[in-house]
Amino acid sequence: MLPLTVSRLWTISRNVFNETLRERVLYVTAVFAIGLALAIAILGQVSAGTQDKISLDVGMAGISLFGLLIAAFVGGGLLNKEIEKRTILVMLAKPISRAEFIIGKHLGLSAVLLVLVALMTLILFIFMSLNQFAYTAGPLIVTSLYIALQLSLLTAAALLFGSFTSSLIATLLTVAVYFMGHFSQNLVILSQKMESDAVRQLMQFLYLIFPDLSRLDFKNTAVYGMLPSVPELVANAFYGVIYTVALLAIATWIFSRRNF
Repeated sequence: MLPLTVSRLWTISRNVFNETLRERVLYVTAVFAIGLALAIAILGQVSAGTQDKISLDVGMAGISLFGLLIAAFVGGGLLNKEIEKRTILVMLAKPISRAEFIIGKHLGLSAVLLVLVALMTLILFIFMSLNQFAYTAGPLIVTSLYIALQLSLLTAAALLFGSFTSSLIATLLTVAVYFMGHFSQNLVILSQKMESDAVRQLMQFLYLIFPDLSRLDFKNTAVYGMLPSVPELVANAFYGVIYTVALLAIATWIFSRRNF
């Protein structure tokens, strides 16, 4: 097995970054801007005195959802696109390990998502400033960084699913992970209210399997200028990184056992 090298990882990730941008994913920011402008206009008619907080909440939620679409649709098809075009044979014929191939793909798409999140956050700040809405930039920037970390985790999940199934199913499973991950803490609460031991154990098992994405989601408090403590932020970031590494390790293990 070839050892991981920075130069090969850089080459693969750079190619993914450039190819993804050529697919005009940056148009997502234009759609986000139009949607945000419409949302602010509508909220101005229905909300009295709370338009700034609601606009922030809608904007941050939009950043997360648009990022999810890119992570799920692009990430779910990254591996299968190479397989269908048979370019995977050319890549693996070179001195590139399958671990480098998976990790490089992940890093490239994660970089694209980081750029998209940064641009959409900037657009949100511009709209807030133009409308003279009050907001605290620091907590919102930290929240955006954690959204990018969350999307990186979902990209790893998409690559994992794409390593053994079709692009469409990988996309759907990634979206399911997103929603289940944000619901996972509620599973623990529900399991405590269940009388059936089997159902309780099933819910606890699902909580252990699905990532707890609420640990990387601070939108509800950031709109009020608040964040968790620094130790909690560090612990949650560590959780997200470890879970991402675990998903990539499983994806690499599955992908290394496929024949092309």
